[in-house]
Amino acid sequence: MNVVKWALERVDELVVLIGSAQESHTLSNPFTAGERIEMIRMSLKDIGLDSRTILVPIPDVLMNSVWVYHVKIHTPRFNKVFARNPLVLRLFREAGYEAVMPPLYNREKYNSTMIRKLMILGEDWSDLVPRVVHDYIKEIHGDERLKDVAGSDK
Repeated sequence: MNVVKWALERVDELVVLIGSAQESHTLSNPFTAGERIEMIRMSLKDIGLDSRTILVPIPDVLMNSVWVYHVKIHTPRFNKVFARNPLVLRLFREAGYEAVMPPLYNREKYNSTMIRKLMILGEDWSDLVPRVVHDYIKEIHGDERLKDVAGSDK
């Protein structure tokens, strides 16, 4: 949410890509693209930023040379890109876009791998996600799904 707030200080409207949209029920992507969209939408609505954002699911394409085109055909027009991945920034710059790396926001604490690990271990992760996301994950039994995917009953 901090990155979205930061980006919205620089643009009027923000397109947020939901990456790896073709994946779900895996350790790194336990939720469907639709579930991820719901979590982000609820979080944005909770802080009053939902009207300035567009959420777009986008499947992976394993050819870097066509990534920019792939993004363009899945999204409304845009002229600026925010990303933390240096390769993504380079690809968009080479295609003529302004590409900006947002600052890190306490990645030691807000780390998706760590949050998923806490879910698998049955430890408390509630303060690491927005309240609406925590409630939604519990409602859909996402934490239980993740434990099943991990093959653990801990």
